[in-house]
Amino acid sequence: MKYLHTMVRVENVDASMRFYCDALGLREVKRFDSEAGRFTLIYLAAPGDEDAQVELTYNWPDADGKAEAYTGGRNFGHLAYAVDDIYAACRKLADHGVTINRPPRDGRMAFVRSPDGISVELLQAGPALAPAEPWVSMPNTGAW
Repeated sequence: MKYLHTMVRVENVDASMRFYCDALGLREVKRFDSEAGRFTLIYLAAPGDEDAQVELTYNWPDADGKAEAYTGGRNFGHLAYAVDDIYAACRKLADHGVTINRPPRDGRMAFVRSPDGISVELLQAGPALAPAEPWVSMPNTGAW
C-alpha cells in the first residue's frame, strides 16, 4: 500500500493556488481538466516530497453559471506539513494575508486555514524552536 494524495474541493482555483503555492510553498506537479466531467484536478506537493500530494478538485459551474458551495471543511481533520523554520513559515503566511489561527507559541506547532476552510497544521521539523515574539504573546484567532 502507498499513500497517494488527499483530495480537497475548492471553490476558487486562483485563491486556492495563492494559498497553497504562494503562501504555503507547495508546487503544482500535475493538472488535469475534464471537459466531459466538468472538473479540474490540480496535484500539489511540497518541494522534494512529490510522493505526498494534495489534490485540489474544482467542479466547474453548471450551464447556468451556478457553482456548488462547500461547507464544513474542518470535518475531515487537517493537512499537516513539517517545516524547517515554523516562525519563518508563519511570517510568510501572514505576509500573504493568511490568519495564523493557532500561533506557534511553543516553537513547535501552528494552524492556519485555506480559503475553503481547510485546516492546515504546520509542525517544526526536529526540536521545537525557542519561544519568540510576536508568537508567544499572540492569541488564537477563530477555529483551527
